[in-house]
Amino acid sequence: MSTHLQPVEALLVVDVQSAFVSGTGAVPDAVRLVDRTTDLIARARRSGALVIHLQNDGPAGADDEPHTPGWELHHAVESGPTEAVVRKPQDDGFQATVLERLLTDAGVKSLAICGVMSEMCVQATARTALALGYRVVLPHDAHATHDIPAAPGISERIPAAVVSRVAEWALGSDLEITPHASHVAFQAVPASPVS
Repeated sequence: MSTHLQPVEALLVVDVQSAFVSGTGAVPDAVRLVDRTTDLIARARRSGALVIHLQNDGPAGADDEPHTPGWELHHAVESGPTEAVVRKPQDDGFQATVLERLLTDAGVKSLAICGVMSEMCVQATARTALALGYRVVLPHDAHATHDIPAAPGISERIPAAVVSRVAEWALGSDLEITPHASHVAFQAVPASPVS
């Protein structure tokens, strides 16, 4: 884990939607997660970095079914050339979306990722970003998930914090993990912003 990081040019805010950070379906310690993501977004905006909110389109009946209260983004999106919302149909934010084009058009080479769920959408998006050659920073205290329930004959309940740490570890040595979101620094995107 690193505390001395080079700045990144973009922030991906993965699925910080009402269903996952409020009410009965909220991840454990959702208050901490929202605090960290709020700080990351504010600092990215001030620096001129690209901020992309990924919004999961869940299936019918799911907590994040499109156009239901749980689907709404928790953080307000600022209109402007360096902020965008990308709706996604799969865990991976790059699959069947315009995410890669937005990053490429803005000249982004490095990014930070925060949000939910650690072992699903956060991990899938980070894995593709690494495979595409981006430098990826993952602040440990700015992503979260749920406990994995006990499975008789397989395992006891696995605490959410353990699941999140395993998700980080599984991404390999190219991922830059930092203990705290406050260690992530941002810089302005190098090319013309998103349109």
